[in-house]
Amino acid sequence: NIGKYANTSAASVPLALDELNRTGGLAKGDIIITLGFGAGLTYGGNLIVW
Repeated sequence: NIGKYANTSAASVPLALDELNRTGGLAKGDIIITLGFGAGLTYGGNLIVW
């Protein structure tokens, strides 16, 4: 979705998750793993059970 929103940095993960949800790509019980990285080689992630 970078073509639609440009570089959104830290907001990229929730924007992509919202887009997936709005287009019917998520169902109850789905397991989602998110990963992101930033300046100084910082990173983070989480596991979500939808």
